[in-house]
Amino acid sequence: MNTFEKLKRLVVGKALRTEQAIHERLSKKVALAVFSSDALSSTAYATEEILLVLATAYAFGQTNSFGYVIPISMAIATLLIIVAISYRQTIHAYPNGGGAYIVAKENLGTVPGLVAGASLLVDYVLTVSVSIAAGVAAITSAAQGTKFAWITGHRVAICLGFIVIIAVANLRGVRESGSLFALPTYIFLVSFLFMIGYGIVYYFLYDGVVPQPVGEDVMLAEGYLPQGLTLFLLLGAFSNGCAALTGIEAISNGVMAFKKPESKNAAKTLIVMAILLCTMFLGTSVLAYLFGVHPHADETVISQFARHIFTGGMGWFYFVVQASTAAILVLAANTAFADFPRLSSLLARDRFLPRQFANRGDKLVFSNGILILALFSALLIVGFGGDTSRLIPLYAVGVFLSFTLSQAGMVRHWLKVRRFDDYDDAIHQSAVEGEKSIPDLHLAIEQSRAPRFVSDDVTSRQHWKKSLVINLIGAIATAVVLTVFILTKFMHGAWLVVVMIPVLVFLFMAIHRHYVSVARQLSMETIHDTLPPIHHTVIVPISGIHRGVIKALQYAKSIAPDNVSAVYVDFDEDATAKLREYWDKLDLGVKLVILPSPYRELTRPLLRYIHKVDRLRDDDIVTVVLPEFVPKKWWQQLLHNQSSLLLKGALLFKEGIIVTNVPYHLN
Repeated sequence: MNTFEKLKRLVVGKALRTEQAIHERLSKKVALAVFSSDALSSTAYATEEILLVLATAYAFGQTNSFGYVIPISMAIATLLIIVAISYRQTIHAYPNGGGAYIVAKENLGTVPGLVAGASLLVDYVLTVSVSIAAGVAAITSAAQGTKFAWITGHRVAICLGFIVIIAVANLRGVRESGSLFALPTYIFLVSFLFMIGYGIVYYFLYDGVVPQPVGEDVMLAEGYLPQGLTLFLLLGAFSNGCAALTGIEAISNGVMAFKKPESKNAAKTLIVMAILLCTMFLGTSVLAYLFGVHPHADETVISQFARHIFTGGMGWFYFVVQASTAAILVLAANTAFADFPRLSSLLARDRFLPRQFANRGDKLVFSNGILILALFSALLIVGFGGDTSRLIPLYAVGVFLSFTLSQAGMVRHWLKVRRFDDYDDAIHQSAVEGEKSIPDLHLAIEQSRAPRFVSDDVTSRQHWKKSLVINLIGAIATAVVLTVFILTKFMHGAWLVVVMIPVLVFLFMAIHRHYVSVARQLSMETIHDTLPPIHHTVIVPISGIHRGVIKALQYAKSIAPDNVSAVYVDFDEDATAKLREYWDKLDLGVKLVILPSPYRELTRPLLRYIHKVDRLRDDDIVTVVLPEFVPKKWWQQLLHNQSSLLLKGALLFKEGIIVTNVPYHLN
């Protein structure tokens, strides 16, 4: 085992056999931690994002503006319930995984499916960046007023370190990363719910209102200036707070990661997640309103009211809340690391992304997707300075677009179910009346291709009307919110996402056209029964005469005994004369060709000669055999064979030319 393999085993762990994949399935408790950490963690910053927009009216002089945080939060919670119920339908209708890409592609067409896929990929990258940045903000907030306050200036470096840790954990496998993240998730849930309950009791027992004066210390949302309270501003606050819904689709994307019965376990986990998310989000907004906390640059809203209510003998619990909040925010990125590779593998399977994304690594995870996600999220962190408020305007546009397409796809799905019912009724009616006629053949073919449903009350065809209404409401609600997002966030950075999604769709289609073209050209349909013989012409470029060259010539003569040429580029007349004399003395039975190079170029004279030889016959294959010696140490390779690399690169795209290396290994 070489050094690289040893390092890989240390980081990733022992490789797993393919048949062990079934044992990597997740229980409901672990799956809640793996797939819900993103959604649950958003409660740590969703309320603050609402307050950041309302702060613009507060700074303008309207001191009652923060009171709107409660009705806005209730509207978002209502939307959350609608989306959760809608995705429960999707989970049952698509037991093999019903992500927005699958649902939209199957029911609305390829382009809507690709739009949904591109939206989710962008959102997953932003999920990692926002979650990590918010987690680091929780850490730096707790450090305020202590000797560790200096870490605020190193947010980017800390963010990058967390991305590396989570990426490595996911490279080690689903079950290992799930077990790693389960404990912090449940600590966060317990501590956060306790904080909400304790905070409400504290308020009514001790009258904990702490009004703060209007001042420059109040932080405003990115891209906003002080202004009066308007409907447009309220819509902006609503769209910012909808960050609470990001990640809610993760469970429907990863149904196959659950233990059997997959759909029922996934649906139950989704309902539990939605209940917890509503409770925690509304509880956070209520505490922020009761204690009158305002957004600040150096301390989060949660840190402010937690620091206020946990005093005296309970002071230690403030650090528990901050530590668990930071942990869940950082680990929330794991949801994206679970779903981004899976979605990219589906796109690769359908030939819309490079095939490498569909390959499983040593630990049965899609390693290439994990690495690409880590790379792009790290670039975003560096580009935006690890600042959550600067990243939020880009956030959630993609996910609400995918929400809308997914729910619209489900509406189309239930309409297909109705058609199947009509077909069954026609069959029944024909049998009753004794008719000989055959119902619509096209409909019968469609029915044969229909997905296999889970046998329960959700997917029963008798309930298709109820299911259609649920998903129709979800589609309309998310479409309205998407429109609000684009209107309120477009100039604040959302335009980047709006531009990026069509670019990705164009890229997907270009990749697909390439794969279709390759498949067509490699098709066996035009291959004849017999294989015609091939006439070989072999060229061996040499830089001198040594054991490596002799071995390469032996190999060349085994391919074409009577049609081998050794080609030497003349840089120096004296060296060339000595080479020719030595060559004649060896009598190798191989023709030596000398190519003049007055400008001391190596590649161009060789390419001209190879092209000239290739044009002599139409029925031959020109093989260029490159002799090279391989040093014992990997780093010694850097000192040799650069001319061979240049020549291989130049010949790579030359049609009808075969390039092969004959290595001579040194001791």
